[in-house]
Order: sequence, then C-alpha cells, then structure tokens
Amino acid sequence: MVDTRLYSLIKIVETGSYTKAARQLSLSQPAVSQHIRQLEETLHVKLFEHSRNKFQLTPEGEIVVQYARRMIALYNKMEEALRDERDQIRSLTIGITHTAESSAIIEALAAYISKFEGLNLRILTNTTANLFAMLRNYELDFAFMEGKAADPSLSNMMLDTDCLVVAVPPDHALAGEGIITIEQLKKEKLILRLPNSNTRNLFIASLASRNLSLDDFNVTMEIDSIATIKDLIQRGFGVSVLARSACIDDVKKGRLAALTVENLSMVREINIVYPKSFEHQELLHGIVNKYNEMQRR
Repeated sequence: MVDTRLYSLIKIVETGSYTKAARQLSLSQPAVSQHIRQLEETLHVKLFEHSRNKFQLTPEGEIVVQYARRMIALYNKMEEALRDERDQIRSLTIGITHTAESSAIIEALAAYISKFEGLNLRILTNTTANLFAMLRNYELDFAFMEGKAADPSLSNMMLDTDCLVVAVPPDHALAGEGIITIEQLKKEKLILRLPNSNTRNLFIASLASRNLSLDDFNVTMEIDSIATIKDLIQRGFGVSVLARSACIDDVKKGRLAALTVENLSMVREINIVYPKSFEHQELLHGIVNKYNEMQRR
C-alpha cells in the first residue's frame, strides 16, 4: 500500500491549498496538515517554505514529490496489471503531443492495435515536457513526441521526420506559390502555439540561426489548440507556423495551403519514447510498420 500521507502531499502541490487538498481527499484540513508534519518528521526534511500566507516546495520537497508520484504510479500499475491478469486483458497508457494527435499517428495506432483482442488503450494528450515527466514517473507506457529523449532511463524509436510549414487559407495570395520568404512572412498576422510548444520552440530556434527573433514578426494571437488555430486560419484571421503532419489532411481537402519558408530549415524527428524497462518493443515495431504502410498508400 502507498503511504496515504503521500496522497495529501501530492494534492497540496496540485491544488496549491491545504484546504482544497483536504476537500478533494475527503479529509479535514488539520488531518492534511498533520500528514505533512508526520512526513517531515519521518524523512527529517522540511517539505514547504511558508511566507505571508504563501508556500512553495523546498528542494527536498521537490525530491519527495518526484518519488511520491513514481510510487503512486507504480502502485496503480501493479493494480492494473493484476486486474488485467484476472480479466485476461492488457492495458496501455499512451501519451501524445497536441501536434502528433492531429496527424496520421492516431489512425496508424488504432489500425495496428485493433487486431489484438483484449487490449485496452488510454491515450493522454499533453505537452512534451509533461509527457517526459509522466514517462519518468511510470505514468505512461510510451509516448509519441517530437524530438528525442536525452534521459538515460528512456529510449527512442524513430517513427518519422516532420517539418514546419506556414499554413495559410486556400484563397491566400501566396497559397499557390509553395514557398514564402521571411520578408513576406513578416508582413502576415501570425497565430502561434503557446511558449511551451515544441513547434514554437523549433520556429524560434530556426529564426535564431538567421539572427532573427519573434520580435521581428507580427504575432497577433497565441493559442494552445491546433484545431482552433487552423479554424482561425481558414476564416482569414491570420497564418501560422505548424507541423506539416498537423496540416496534411486539411491541405488534401483544400481547407489549407502549406508553404515552406525559403532558407529556413525546420525539420525534426517524431519518436516513440519509452522507458528502458518497457517489455513489448515488438508492439512498437508493429506500430512503426503499420504507420509506414499507411504512409505509402
């Protein structure tokens, strides 16, 4: 059993409040406070720094939270494995970035997995940074994401390469050109992903290689949802820099046009990232093969 005091710690961190944590755990606020005091006494550390009605984790607290998440995730995995053994099914929790979610990856995953009886999938969409954290904490079996994991506890299996393009409405003056210059892009109203997006970070890094920054462009909106960005582009509110894989279906159906940027390389890998302890690599190879088969059609 996981120490119940760890659940109190995690809830306090998630909610930012002892009171809210107590409410969600159906405990009294004094009980939650006592859990934290007991943990501090047991571990001989201070978990939170308090000042003017505010608190934040100490460096030691950060370590405890990191391992608490792993312990809870591993315990949940154990319970899940036992249920699967009893019910003769297998469950997998898979992570995917917002960009990968809107591409052919999900279709290939569903097509391959459908031939297995008794396999249950749970797919979670999140940022790359959060997916890496979830993989390290054993909350995910594997994840589809842009770039490679440098963490020695994780492995990478390349699925494809992708590039960034400028997505414009099909009736845009440059839609038929195929290529747009940086100077032309500077004149457009840009709708970009949020700062925690890998797509945006790659765009910024590519600009930096040309001694440019976002300050040189007319960024009018920042939005997390790729679907919302594409909808705004179609309605003529601006253009965006998006992954080609996220736009390919819309381009085929005439809803968007995709342009490359002259003299600006924005290529990256799409990888399946998984813990080195993951035991079913044949499943990952099967997904890669199905994806490649569908791409050749």
